[in-house]
Amino acid sequence: MGGISIEGPKILFQLPFFGGLNITETVVTSWLIILAVFILCKFLTHNLEKIPTKKRQQLAEKAVIMIDKLVADTMGERNMAYAPYIMTLMVFSLLGSLVSLLGFRSVTADLNVTLTWGFITFVLIWRAGFKANGPKQLKGLLDPIPVMLPMNIIGEIATPVSMGFRHFGNVLAGTIISTLVYAGLTIATQAVLNIAFPLFAIGIPAVLSVYFDLFSGCIQAYIFGMLTMVYVSNANAPEEA
Repeated sequence: MGGISIEGPKILFQLPFFGGLNITETVVTSWLIILAVFILCKFLTHNLEKIPTKKRQQLAEKAVIMIDKLVADTMGERNMAYAPYIMTLMVFSLLGSLVSLLGFRSVTADLNVTLTWGFITFVLIWRAGFKANGPKQLKGLLDPIPVMLPMNIIGEIATPVSMGFRHFGNVLAGTIISTLVYAGLTIATQAVLNIAFPLFAIGIPAVLSVYFDLFSGCIQAYIFGMLTMVYVSNANAPEEA
């Protein structure tokens, strides 16, 4: 088991800016995902028709309608402007997890990525709150009594941090479990059969990888998107009479 090594994203190269800007696997993979999504969007939306007859346009419209309905049901019609962001977030999260099936390191297994998404959600929450309530939004930090200010600030900061760590932890846990199972089966093969080829490791780690990357990746993308919608819609919810 001494040969197991689970590390953060590797530094692929360095740009000569700001004293040396490290470009990691996460950065390169993220740009590849962005490029793939751009090409897919161009393909699906090429030569749009008023009455769609092509399967690709029908697929694109179905995806947009589905996200619009999800946002409308979760956030209300007043927040439909968030639909493009929610769709982008969920698609990037999903693909960021699924790229591991192609041999890349999952983008969502990098805490920098998920914490950044959490910070964006935090900004959207406060933006929505100020837009709905103005400066009165700050009064909530003093509830129920002013002495609670430090605890309320910690509670606000905990929202994006918990979102980022939840997504990161679930994806990374899958990677660690798959690695440990593969290593254990490799050692078992050597101990039982006394051969170097990891015969016992054939198939089982692949099944685990599909489960953690596909199923868990879909679930985490959905949960992160839902939490973002719930927090933002709560921040600008109309006051009850």
